[in-house]
Amino acid sequence: MNKPVARITALSLSMLLFVGCATTSIAPTSSPAQQAAIALLEQGKPREAAQQLEAEAALARGAGKSQLLADAAFAWHEAKDDARARMLIPQVQARQLGGATQQRFNLLLAELAVLDKQPVAALQALSGTPTQLPTALHARWYLARAQALEANGDAFNAAADRARAGVTLNGAERSDNQRAITRLLSGLDDATLSSRTAALPAGDPLYNHAGRALIARGLPLPRPFDRDAAWQLDTGKRPPADADGYRPPVKMAVLLPLTGNLATASAPVRDGLLAGYYGETRRRPQIDFIDTKGNAAGAIAAYDKAVASGADFVVGPLGRDEVDALFHRDQLQVPLLALNRGKDTPPAGSAGFSLAPEDDGIMAAEYLLSRERRNVLVIASNDEAGRRASTAFKERFGERGGKVAASISVSDTPADIGAQLRQATGVDAVLLAVKGNQARALAPQLALAGLAAVSRVGTSQLIANTGKADEDMALDGIAFPSEAWTSRGVAGLPAASSLASTLPTARGGAARLFAFGYDAWKITAYLEKLANSTGAGLSGATGTLHLDGFGNVLRTPAWSTFSGGHPTAIGDGR
Repeated sequence: MNKPVARITALSLSMLLFVGCATTSIAPTSSPAQQAAIALLEQGKPREAAQQLEAEAALARGAGKSQLLADAAFAWHEAKDDARARMLIPQVQARQLGGATQQRFNLLLAELAVLDKQPVAALQALSGTPTQLPTALHARWYLARAQALEANGDAFNAAADRARAGVTLNGAERSDNQRAITRLLSGLDDATLSSRTAALPAGDPLYNHAGRALIARGLPLPRPFDRDAAWQLDTGKRPPADADGYRPPVKMAVLLPLTGNLATASAPVRDGLLAGYYGETRRRPQIDFIDTKGNAAGAIAAYDKAVASGADFVVGPLGRDEVDALFHRDQLQVPLLALNRGKDTPPAGSAGFSLAPEDDGIMAAEYLLSRERRNVLVIASNDEAGRRASTAFKERFGERGGKVAASISVSDTPADIGAQLRQATGVDAVLLAVKGNQARALAPQLALAGLAAVSRVGTSQLIANTGKADEDMALDGIAFPSEAWTSRGVAGLPAASSLASTLPTARGGAARLFAFGYDAWKITAYLEKLANSTGAGLSGATGTLHLDGFGNVLRTPAWSTFSGGHPTAIGDGR
C-alpha cells in the first residue's frame, strides 16, 4: 500500500470510529496543564501548545490522555505540521472526548478530510454546530462544511454555510467569501434559486445573498431583504411617508468635490440632483452642499461638518478614496448614500450607489446568458474601465456556466487583430468593452472574421466618442446598457435632447452623471420604500433601482442599440 492511500485510510478509519462513538462521549474535566496549553494556542503559539500537550499526554492515562492527544493534534495542525497531527489521530479514543476538545478534533478531522478530497468524511465530522468553540473558529467550521458540500455537489447549502461563516469574517476574507457565495448561487438555474430562496427562514444569513442573485436575473424577491435596526429611519424627525413611499430627510447634506480634480465630474451630479429636488412639489428637506476637495481628509471634514449642522442624512462623497475613508470609520453618526463603490460594503444603515465598470460587465453577462449565449469572445480596451468591466464579465459569465473563447486587449487605436479573431472558434457572441471610436475600428475586422452576425454587446463606454451618424453606422446592431432617461425618457425630467440644448452638464458624456445625480435624489427620498420593497423597484433616470440586503443600490439599465448610426432603445432589453 502506498503512503498517500495509507494516510487517507487511517484518517477514514479514525472518522468512522469517531462518528460511531460520538453519541456516547462524556466530557472529562480539563486539567490545569491542558487549560494552560490551550491558552497558549489561543495566544497564537500553537507549536508551544502542541509540545506541552504531548508532554502531558505522555504522563496521562484513559480519557485524560485522549483529550490531551486530541488537542495536541489540533495544535500541530495550527502550527502547519499536519504530518505530526496525522500521527497522533489514531491514538485518540474518540468516545472519550467531549466539550471544546471534541469540537476542535471534529474541525481537525474535517479540514484534513477536505484536503484529502473526502467530503463525506468531512461532513460526518461537522454534523453539529460549533457552540463550544471560540468565535474565531466558527468561520473555519462553516467554511470546511461549505467546501465539503460543494465537493459533494450541493451548491446551495455550500453557499448557506459560507454565509454563516461570513458573519464573523472581515476585510479581504469577507470579500473573497462573498464572491464565492455569488459563484455558488450563479450556477443554479432560475427555478432552483427561486424555490430554495423562498424556503429560507427569516434571518438566515444566505437570504440577502440569494435575493441579490434573484434581482440580478430580473426575478422577484419572495420577501423583503433582512435588515438590522440601523435601517429604521428616525421617525421622530421625518413625517410619515406619502402613499407612494415619498419620505425625504428633514435636513440633507450633499458632499461633493466642488473644487479640485473631481470638480468637473461633480457638476453634472450636482445639477441632476437639483433637477430632481426642485422638480418635487411636496415637502423637501433643507439642503446644504459641502466641498470635500476631492480627497479623503476633505471628505471626513465635510461629513463632520454635516453632522454638526444637524443633517439627518448625507449624500456623497463621490471619490472612491473619499468613500473608503468614511466606510472605514468605526461608526457613522448619520447614515449616508455614498456615490461610489467602496472596498467594503456600506456600514449598517447606509447605502452605496455607483456607475462602476464592474456593473456593466455583470449586466452584459446576464444579458447574453438570458439569450442562451454560452461561448463569448471578449474584446476590451486596455484602460482601467475596460479591464474592470471585462474582468467582472468573465467572472460572472463563467460562474453561470458560460465560456470565454478568447480575450483580446486593444489600445485606443486598435491594431489588426484579424488573426486572433479567426482563432476564436464556436463563438456565439462578442463582448466589446471599448469606446465608440474603438468599436468603429473593430467592426470591419469582426465582419471579415465572420463575426458580424453573432450577438454583440457593449458596455456603457460604447457611447463615448460617438455622435456622427454617418460614422456610427458601423456600430449598428451592438446592444449596450444605457440610461432610461436618454433612451426612452423619465417622468419628472425634460427630454434629454431638450435639456442638453440649454444645460451643458446634461450634454454628451455628462448626461450619464446628470442622470446619476437625479437618481441620488430619488433614492434619498424613497430610501425607506426601497429598503422594504419586493416589487419592481424604483424607476429612475439610470434604470430600475433596487436596494440589496447589504446596502448596495442595484441598477437594471435600459438597453439600446445603434440603428442607422443613432442610439435607439431596445424596449425591455430583450
